[in-house]
Amino acid sequence: MKIVLSLILLVITAWIIWANTGFNSKLPDITSEISLIEDILPFHPDSTRGNIVGIQPYMLESDYLNKDQFSSKLETYFQAAKESGFFRENTLVILPEYLGTWLVIANEKKSVGTSNSLTLAMVQLVLSHPLQFFDHYLMSKQEKDRIAAALFRMKAESMASIYQDSFSYLAKKYKVYIIGGSINLPGPQIIKGEIQVDKEEPIFNTSFVFGSDGHVLQQHIRKAYPIESEKPFIENSPTNKIPQFQLAEFKIGVLVCADSWYPESYEAIQGVDLVLVPSYCATDGAMEIPWAGYNGAPAPRDVDIHDIGNISEREAWEKYALPGRIAQSGASSGVNVFLRGRLWDLGTDGQPFFIRNGELLKINAAQKGGIWNMDF
Repeated sequence: MKIVLSLILLVITAWIIWANTGFNSKLPDITSEISLIEDILPFHPDSTRGNIVGIQPYMLESDYLNKDQFSSKLETYFQAAKESGFFRENTLVILPEYLGTWLVIANEKKSVGTSNSLTLAMVQLVLSHPLQFFDHYLMSKQEKDRIAAALFRMKAESMASIYQDSFSYLAKKYKVYIIGGSINLPGPQIIKGEIQVDKEEPIFNTSFVFGSDGHVLQQHIRKAYPIESEKPFIENSPTNKIPQFQLAEFKIGVLVCADSWYPESYEAIQGVDLVLVPSYCATDGAMEIPWAGYNGAPAPRDVDIHDIGNISEREAWEKYALPGRIAQSGASSGVNVFLRGRLWDLGTDGQPFFIRNGELLKINAAQKGGIWNMDF
């Protein structure tokens, strides 16, 4: 009996030591991973109102371990875009979905970012903050995946702070408008110019727009059509709440990933000049496999069910997402970018879509990170 108690005490002591150490380990140097910079169309100052810079950052787990890592990684892309002459008077930068979501590991142990799987990384978060996690687990009664919901609630305030500070800094320094990808936050709202969260509220996959003065705009975009993998912890938002934004000389609508597959989303942003879509497509090579059909909600009436299994995922994006539906908004130009990187065992895929004057433009694909510019 004494041996058993001694072993239990030893395990508890080891766990306490582990849970309270390893938070200030030296992190890897930032690597930009930029493999392509492309100016898609020549600059015509007399015929354009502005330009869109699509950034496909190639993110590593270690890029999310603290604010400096995250901000510095993104700045390598912004600096490269500036040096390429892409930042002008009315420049709009779009970044991909879920870019801010992995800030859930910010200020955690280095080992969280070197885990072989996302599940193991999340286990470490739980074991590092057992009491906090338990409190937030009790808050997460409405979600099927209470563990994921509890972790996002537990880290929501630090996630929102790092996200806003980073994009406000980049927007102000480079004097550009920014669509900051998206981030999972409970009850997100803008109060006195600050992104605030309400941990008692549902979690939304949310995108924010930053002005060229660094301020976050009052309206924000909540994803209306979460996919099946999100639905256990992400709440859907009505499509009629998708806002429009007047920026300088043009009006934009932002559709978060799957929202770009549904006519109702485009009806909500009727009359915009540009449609911007931040996306994240998990699984390596996902764009080349046969299309499995709509994910998370019933297919619209105009979908040809014979396409299921007979066209590739990428061909389905071209036919049923932004390239095929942009005209339903009244806009003739738009951009869709995807998150790429090495993120535990999740995988990533996708290359941007650029549409100008109703035409899907041909672009070169980036092996890793990429920056593309299109005047409109």
